[in-house]
Amino acid sequence: MKIMAGNSNLPLARAIAGYLEVPLTDVSVRRFADEEIFVEIHENVRGEDVFVVQPTSFPVNDNLMELLICIDALRRASAKRITAVVPYFGYARQDRKPGPRTPISAKLVANLMTQAGADRVLSVDLHAGQIQGFFDIPTDNLYAAPVMAADVLTRYGGQELTVVSPDVGGVVRARALAKRLDNAPLAIVDKRRDKPGQSEVMNIIGDVSGRACILIDDIVDSGGTLCNAAQALLDQGAASVAAYITHGVLSGGAVARVDSSALKELVITDSILATEATDASNKIRVLTIAPLLGEAVRRIADESSVSSLFD
Repeated sequence: MKIMAGNSNLPLARAIAGYLEVPLTDVSVRRFADEEIFVEIHENVRGEDVFVVQPTSFPVNDNLMELLICIDALRRASAKRITAVVPYFGYARQDRKPGPRTPISAKLVANLMTQAGADRVLSVDLHAGQIQGFFDIPTDNLYAAPVMAADVLTRYGGQELTVVSPDVGGVVRARALAKRLDNAPLAIVDKRRDKPGQSEVMNIIGDVSGRACILIDDIVDSGGTLCNAAQALLDQGAASVAAYITHGVLSGGAVARVDSSALKELVITDSILATEATDASNKIRVLTIAPLLGEAVRRIADESSVSSLFD
C-alpha cells in the first residue's frame, strides 16, 4: 500500500499516513509559469495499491485537475489499483438539473475521474448519496457521524439534546446522528431559499424549548442558513445552539458571519484545509477524520468490510 498526496490538504494526508504507519509517497506536484500542473513520482509504484488523498476544495478546478493528473501519472507508472481519496467532493451540489439547459456537473466530474484511471473512490458525506451511482467504479461514502457523536457526548452529554436538521433534505442525516445520541429527539428548520447563498427561516418543526440544539449538515458555505437557523431556534426558546458540519467550505465572509452569530460554536472536520481566518476564529473548532479515513483505507487494502465501521 502507498499513500500519495496532492497539495490540497497535506496535513490530512500526513495524518492518514501516520495512522497507517506508512510514509507518504515521494512525489512532486508543481506548476509551470503559466500555472500548468506537472506531477512526477520519485519512487516505484508498479504493482502497488495506491491511495491518492486530494479533496477538491477551493480552488476547486486547480485541485480537481491536480487529482486527475496524479491518477494519470500512477496509471502510466503501472500501479495495480488507484483509489481516489476525496474527502470533500467538489461539484457535489450540482447533482441534478435545477432548471432547463443546466449541467449535472457532479456526473461530469465522476466521468473525468473514471476516465483518468481511478479504480475506486473514497469520499466523506457526499452531498447526495446517489452521487455514488454517477461512478461506474466502486465508491465508498463514509460518514462523519461517529466522530461527531463522540464529540457531542463529550461536550454536551449531560444536557437535554435535540438534533436539528437545517432543512427537510437533511432529515436522514440528522436522524442518524440522533440515533447515536441515545435516540435524541429531532427538529427541522423549514426555510425558503430565494436564491443561492441566501435563505430565510420560516418555521421550526418540533419542540426545542429549553434544550441544547445540535444543528447537523454536510456543507457550510456562506453560513447564512446556519446563522439564521440558530437565531430562529433561540427565538423558539432553545437553551443553546451548536452546529456540527462535515465540510467547512466557509467562502467569502462566512467566518465573520459565524463569529457574530448566535451560534455557541461551529464544529467542522479537516476534510478541507482550514484557512487562517478559520484558525483564528473563537467559535470554529476542527475535528479530525484522519483515523476514520485511515481505517477505511486499511480495510480497502485488506479487502475487508468498510461498512462495518458504522455498525
